[in-house]
Amino acid sequence: MPKPGSASNDLMSNQPTDARPVYFISDLHLSAAIPSTVAAFRHFIEITANDAQAVYILGDLFEYWIGDDMLVTPFAKEISAQLHTLTERGIQLYIMPGNRDFLLGTHLAQAAGAKMLEDPSIIYAFGVRITLAHGDALCTADRFYQGFRKIVRCRALQRFFLSWPLPWRLALAARIRARSRAQKRPHERILGDVTEAAVRQLFAQHGTTTMIHGHTHRPAQHQHGTATRWVLTDWDYDHGSPRGGYLKLDQSGMMAWPLESSALRHIG
Repeated sequence: MPKPGSASNDLMSNQPTDARPVYFISDLHLSAAIPSTVAAFRHFIEITANDAQAVYILGDLFEYWIGDDMLVTPFAKEISAQLHTLTERGIQLYIMPGNRDFLLGTHLAQAAGAKMLEDPSIIYAFGVRITLAHGDALCTADRFYQGFRKIVRCRALQRFFLSWPLPWRLALAARIRARSRAQKRPHERILGDVTEAAVRQLFAQHGTTTMIHGHTHRPAQHQHGTATRWVLTDWDYDHGSPRGGYLKLDQSGMMAWPLESSALRHIG
């Protein structure tokens, strides 16, 4: 059963009702420290996705999220308000928590005008039944991470952490991020990849032949026999060569697109 306040993990009832496209993004890792990436996100919401009937964010929208009481911060207010403009324009918004922002909850969903998605979830769009996931659960070769993932998703541990005052949690997040930056710059993250066995198991579990996920920062289209797996790109317009983009699904099929050049001019 889905968590209270979350969307069902089977969205077959939410089939497209018109020819407007559906957009998929992930791994923006938004924070106030990356203003150019935030500007690219703003352009995507205001311009790129303006013709959409639905936008799906498949995890790691934020660099970190330590509880929905972060909505008191100016940056979180700005991003949630930007997202809410989609709903105001009649565009459905779905958000799936990732490994960086797995504490996203119903208060954020309400502020953003979004429905929360479980990981994994199933949708049906333009005649295609699709498995959606963040992707970190598919990296089963990294046993250390999978053990960590299981621990931090323990509801009792989450309740204990969320009982701390917000300044304590912010201070802890700052220390963790500082340690991470000392080890490597953000654009030099090395992430584990998915395993073939985990991918095939998820396909079989849901009876789909199309999958979309992020997390690995390795955008590509993969074939697994007759099944197709799309990996979303991460976004980074603040370090090194700019990268970012989205998947677009419409009556013509699925296609990966970079953010349009007009956005890059505004960012630069």
